[in-house]
Amino acid sequence: MASSSSSGLTFKLHPLVIVNISDHYTRVKSQMNPPSATSNNGTQPRVYGCVIGIQRGRTVEIFNSFELLYDSSTHSLDRAFLEKKQELYKKVFPHFYILGWYSTGSDAEESDMHIHKALMDINESPVYVLLNPAINHAQKDLPVTIYESELHVIDGIPQLIFVRSSYTIETVEAERISVDHVAHLKPSDGGSAATQLAAHLTGIHSAIKMLNSRIRVLHHYLLAMQKGDIPCENSLLRQVSSLLRRLPAIESEKFQDDFLMEYNDTLLIAYLAMFTNCASTMNELVDKFNTAYDRHSRRGGRTAFI
Repeated sequence: MASSSSSGLTFKLHPLVIVNISDHYTRVKSQMNPPSATSNNGTQPRVYGCVIGIQRGRTVEIFNSFELLYDSSTHSLDRAFLEKKQELYKKVFPHFYILGWYSTGSDAEESDMHIHKALMDINESPVYVLLNPAINHAQKDLPVTIYESELHVIDGIPQLIFVRSSYTIETVEAERISVDHVAHLKPSDGGSAATQLAAHLTGIHSAIKMLNSRIRVLHHYLLAMQKGDIPCENSLLRQVSSLLRRLPAIESEKFQDDFLMEYNDTLLIAYLAMFTNCASTMNELVDKFNTAYDRHSRRGGRTAFI
């Protein structure tokens, strides 16, 4: 397997694909006979499916996926099932095409090439999306790898091999809402609201920290370019200029008015909550005082305080 692809294609992966693959793997793993963590040969179970999307020129955008029926003993796909699923998706998403397939595992295997070649009659150059289900707390990147196939001559024999390709995560508004909803679901172990808040704040802190680090890298890069330490790259400067032109938009009067209005509303809600808390505490104190004074008045014939 070569280190990186030389095709020049740009891949954009949507979160829905990652969620679908993870859900497919979780369902298959939970339905296995004990021990559920491993299969009969002691390895993690593997799942297979197709990825669909759109290719515009040199840009390949993967939007969705669906499952495949694969017989690992004969290395064959259920073609009737594949054609039926493809027909159903074409009715709902007429612009989507089968771009390749997905599976789970730590690395691409030789047997994966059988599925890859089987899909070449649908797409002459399919992509292979591999999700690693193993948990690695030290890993910061997503456990997803995209492979392409290239024809290389090895020992005088032309052979298809998998090569890694870089990708970026692309999202639309509906996906951002869905991913945010999934991220805020209550943990299955019965985690408290404080635990969820801590996890939410940790995520925000990590995002701000990563944003700050990337801004620092960009700033140092521009300083080095200004000093002449590195060659000037006009395409990158245009992207930076386009990014900076968005900043004055948040300094408009409308933004300040909306910001101050929302800020004042937040303060008002905080003050109302504080007053409500004080009133509740005062009521409790009065109730306790009346209870104690009522007992004393019964002995001396006096009335209650309130």
